[in-house]
Amino acid sequence: MSPDPSPERLVFCEDALTWLNHYKDPGGTSFLGSLPDFSEFPGLSLSEWKQWFLTTSELILSKTSPEGVTIFFQSDIKHQGLWVDKAYLVQKASEHLGHHLLWHKIFCRAPAGTVMFGRPSYSHMLCFSKTLIPDLKKSTADVIPDLGEKTWVRGMGLEASVFAANFVAKQTTTRTLINPFCGEGSVLAAANYVGLRAIGIERSPKRAKKAQELKLFLKDKTKYFGT
Repeated sequence: MSPDPSPERLVFCEDALTWLNHYKDPGGTSFLGSLPDFSEFPGLSLSEWKQWFLTTSELILSKTSPEGVTIFFQSDIKHQGLWVDKAYLVQKASEHLGHHLLWHKIFCRAPAGTVMFGRPSYSHMLCFSKTLIPDLKKSTADVIPDLGEKTWVRGMGLEASVFAANFVAKQTTTRTLINPFCGEGSVLAAANYVGLRAIGIERSPKRAKKAQELKLFLKDKTKYFGT
């Protein structure tokens, strides 16, 4: 799939790691990573997937412009009764590269007090940078009650996508947001909505096509995804 010639959004239908390894930072870019889950790697053991996760997180961090931020959106998993904390994994990767944690938000996947047996009732959003110090006067809530509308089961919710894009637009000088493993394009649509250029990488042709076309609309003060 060829990228759209529009400068507002480019979607590359290829393997994200291959793309990242060839990418050279032109400056002015931030990244949002939402890495595939262990369940998507049937050929790997849990320890092998953890190493893949750490290596990939470090690769994304290393490609972010020094003046930009790297935001990770991840949901923990339970494997054979044991908890796997993805927030710990991305912090381990960032510490290894000398990136600093700017904030750590929790997005509720279910109302507080709900018992979840398969997956945790929340997702993590963590933001890292090499140089940026956020403006404390623009601080936001640490716990967000709803992810928002999702276009598919593994997608980021609308509220989470807009939250991340807004931070990049309002508290960094970067004007391009890159989203490896972009899925159906929720982050790309949110980035364009707040005035950022967006680049997505997705190896599924079907999802890449949706990611190129997905848009975020506002009607009667309500945001929603559509094409």
